[in-house]
Amino acid sequence: MKSIFNADAHKEIIDRIEKLNENTLAHWGKMNVSQMVWHCQGPFNIMLEKNDYGMKPSWLAKVFFKKSLYNDKSWRKNLPTAKFLKTKDDKNFIVEKPKLVELVNETYSHRERKEWNPHPAFGNFTHDQWGQMQYKHLDHHLKQFGV
Repeated sequence: MKSIFNADAHKEIIDRIEKLNENTLAHWGKMNVSQMVWHCQGPFNIMLEKNDYGMKPSWLAKVFFKKSLYNDKSWRKNLPTAKFLKTKDDKNFIVEKPKLVELVNETYSHRERKEWNPHPAFGNFTHDQWGQMQYKHLDHHLKQFGV
């Protein structure tokens, strides 16, 4: 599994984000591209402890979903979105895209960091699991938009 902490994977993700524009259409799902780049900021904000979105520990999440966050199996299309990362509001692509790139780069700058605080809902992740999870989530949504 690729990791956002790997130089090649980081560059690949940034290059793919840069291919998006405000007219890029989704191949599936309900989000438009502006909503997607806003949505993808959430997991980075959680990891970097900028926002926990009021999440609470969840044994259901830990037991039934946690491993799927960082394993090699691709997520299926049209998975439900967590409520706190869902928006029906219009987002400004010109504002949100650079925020996502900044968060990806900030996360990559922590590539040597080994200790992370627990995720508010899923609990502890290793450094490798955090990196794989971030890559997997972005990869899923970038594929959604054909990049």
